[in-house]
Amino acid sequence: MKTDQIRMSFLDFFASKGHKIFPSDFLAPSGDKTVLFTSAGMNQFKPYFLGTKKDVLRAASSQKCLRTDDLTKVGKTSSHHTFFEMLGNFSFGDYFKEEAISWGWEFISDVVGLDESRIWVSVYMDDDEAYRIWTDKVKVHKKRIVKLGADKNFWPGNAIEDGPNGPCGPCSEIFYDLGKDVGCGNSGCNPNCDCGRFVEIWNLVFTQFNRKEKNGKGVLEPLPNKNIDTGMGLERMASVIQNVKTNFEIDIFKPIVSEILSLIGKSDGSKTIHINAIADHIRAVSFAITDGIFPSNEERGYVIRKIIRKAAWHGYKLGMEELFLYKIVPSIAAVMKQAYPELEKKRENISQIIKSEEERFQNTLDVGLVRLHDLMNDEKKRNQNILPGDKVFQLYDTYGFPYELSAEIAYDEGFEIDSEGFQKAMDDQRQRSKGGSNLLDSVFLMKDKELLGDLPETKFLGYDLSEAESTVLAVFDVALTEKLSNFNAPGDAVIVVDKSPFYAESGGQAADKGEISNRGFRASVSDVQIREGRILHFVKVHEGRLEVNNKVNLKINIEERLDTARNHTATHLLQAALRKILGEHIEQSGSYVGPDRLRFDFTHFNALSSEEIICLEKLVNEYIMRNREVKTRIVSFDMAKKEGALAFFTEKYQDEVKVVEVADCSKELCGGTHVNSTGEIGFFKIISEVSSASGVRRIEAVTGRVAFEYVKDQEDLLKDVSSVLGVSRDRILSQIEEMRERLKEQSQFMQGQKYIQISDYIEKLKAKSVKIKGINFITDRFNEKVDFLADLIDRVKIDMIQNTVVVLYSIGDKNLKLFIGITDDLVNNGLDARVLVKGVASLIDGAGGGRADFAQAGGRNVSNMDRVVEKIKKEIKAELK
Repeated sequence: MKTDQIRMSFLDFFASKGHKIFPSDFLAPSGDKTVLFTSAGMNQFKPYFLGTKKDVLRAASSQKCLRTDDLTKVGKTSSHHTFFEMLGNFSFGDYFKEEAISWGWEFISDVVGLDESRIWVSVYMDDDEAYRIWTDKVKVHKKRIVKLGADKNFWPGNAIEDGPNGPCGPCSEIFYDLGKDVGCGNSGCNPNCDCGRFVEIWNLVFTQFNRKEKNGKGVLEPLPNKNIDTGMGLERMASVIQNVKTNFEIDIFKPIVSEILSLIGKSDGSKTIHINAIADHIRAVSFAITDGIFPSNEERGYVIRKIIRKAAWHGYKLGMEELFLYKIVPSIAAVMKQAYPELEKKRENISQIIKSEEERFQNTLDVGLVRLHDLMNDEKKRNQNILPGDKVFQLYDTYGFPYELSAEIAYDEGFEIDSEGFQKAMDDQRQRSKGGSNLLDSVFLMKDKELLGDLPETKFLGYDLSEAESTVLAVFDVALTEKLSNFNAPGDAVIVVDKSPFYAESGGQAADKGEISNRGFRASVSDVQIREGRILHFVKVHEGRLEVNNKVNLKINIEERLDTARNHTATHLLQAALRKILGEHIEQSGSYVGPDRLRFDFTHFNALSSEEIICLEKLVNEYIMRNREVKTRIVSFDMAKKEGALAFFTEKYQDEVKVVEVADCSKELCGGTHVNSTGEIGFFKIISEVSSASGVRRIEAVTGRVAFEYVKDQEDLLKDVSSVLGVSRDRILSQIEEMRERLKEQSQFMQGQKYIQISDYIEKLKAKSVKIKGINFITDRFNEKVDFLADLIDRVKIDMIQNTVVVLYSIGDKNLKLFIGITDDLVNNGLDARVLVKGVASLIDGAGGGRADFAQAGGRNVSNMDRVVEKIKKEIKAELK
């Protein structure tokens, strides 16, 4: 069976057992901010496991997963991956162990056709129920069943003793025996042995307990609804079925590996690790970029950049100096296109992004390697084998050199890295930048099932109404940790009602603001979020008392809502204009729509020219002036796709979707709020166009009232410039050109004076030359801040030609500048200006760096310059020995 057939057979099998087949969630999990990436099949089903969604009892999926915990093992083992597919079937309070075990056996024996005599299973040592099902119902021989402890066959591992509290349960794993010729060779070898003979192909988790802490010990209480959560690694199952030794030999990996081999040339066995790692990493990155996760220096993007650079480093180890990773993408798209046709559609864009990252990494590698080796040489001189964490962080922060790469190179050279120091430097930087993004938002930490309970979903009225009367269903504290029966002013709280005109932040659109009130009660709404259909109103209570079941009036800020609607519809028009002017390759990769502005991120490799920006503005404003009706309708998701409606690829859509259409212009899936006709937008103005990430551009724009104010501010600025220059507006540019010419003439005059000044100094310096071990050593002090010492050193080196070291320093305003220049012949003989500068930097309470032939340092301690000069002389003598 080919891998595509295995995947389809699994989904068809469980569909026949009454399971709803769910498409894979995105690698950036939809609506779950507690994790960076989707790492397991159950991630998208959390609401069902928690009981906050109840429309499905049985589900199955083939889930794209990305994990980096074992990144260093990828390529070194037969089955570790960063990206893989997880086949899984799930039950939410419906069937339990008997069905899960029986169907698992039926699939692997009848559908897939594995040799039953090679199938072994493990069960938790106290799970007699699962053991009986395997022996009595499925008829697996007892000798092929092993009972294991909570570290191996309980989820989470050792949860009974170590926690955490919450849902947990025993599991049963299915193994395939590769035979006696594989592994340790011991006659008693079984799945508890890690020798590699037994391959785990399926894990069945029986979530049947709720762990609680009592008297310092873990206690298991039965759950009212027992769940099933299973996971089968598709690639691993394919390697078993296709009878190959490693996952990298299965049908969906062989063409990728072959392409890499053709790019690097013939390979011997020593290169296999690097080749397999490259195949895995570029496959992972291709899927991530397809799902809208672009390389960057933040969170998910940083992980993707790290994986690309890891692959590039493997290429470097193979002797690949030219760019090549991007050439692997077409082979990945070809083998995966049956299940994931979007890869084929986006392969050129994926390739360009990876190529851009390769180029960036080559620059990083050249600079970073020099800096890293300088650091290792410095520590070697101090007889240290641990690299300071803050110094390694500087490599990462300043030069973009990955920590993991520094660690690997350092290890090869016999060094370790102070990882705690690195982490501290990283944390300090995050603190300075106000902590970055906090993935564990309070909304996602709330105990959904306990707090939301059986609250009905909130009916959203905001498409038609800006004000409504509603009933309070629940009140929570602002941290969403406690349900309250009432709340008294003043303070912050969260309110859930049965129906609301407030739009909750979603789809890139900012939440509405407004007021909730009744007689004697008033609260302003500062934020609105949605959780499993319940609209959460974050409020500041100004006066009165609120109780559950109170009637309240909800009123949004209609002016801000209209400004937001203008910006949202304008975003649709902008995407249409971008696709018309720049090409059909344009795809949305992110957006923000609020009352103050709109931001639109899109896939494109080049900065937009001034002409392109003007064309975009002109076309969008033409769409606006046509005053076309903005139509909305509800259709099935499949129908919307057939009609060609654009969708934001990483958005998770329901079976029924809202289509927003402007005739002869735009058709998109969108749940946001919009104007009734394009003319209501008024005016559209782009205020910036910049890079957002590799292969992603960002446009910010304003509309309506804000656009008017923006243009007015520009007019006022022109007026002020005109007044300062003392000319009319039509003469501003010519006046600036005249001023530039005068400045240019003055600069040329100053350069001439500087040249004359330097020429006067050269002969004086040459006269001060002394011999040290046969070389010319020149030093002088300047008792004022001068800006030509670097030029002066270059001129002296040219005049002296060879065999010369020049040390100049200036003192001004209690600051010291030190410059060291060395002629090329001495550099070739091992003398290094950087080493000399670093050797004396501490004497002046400063720091420095540069090149081997020229380096400089700055400091505040001006009292040690005699010692500085003497130490430099001493270092030169020592080096010349």
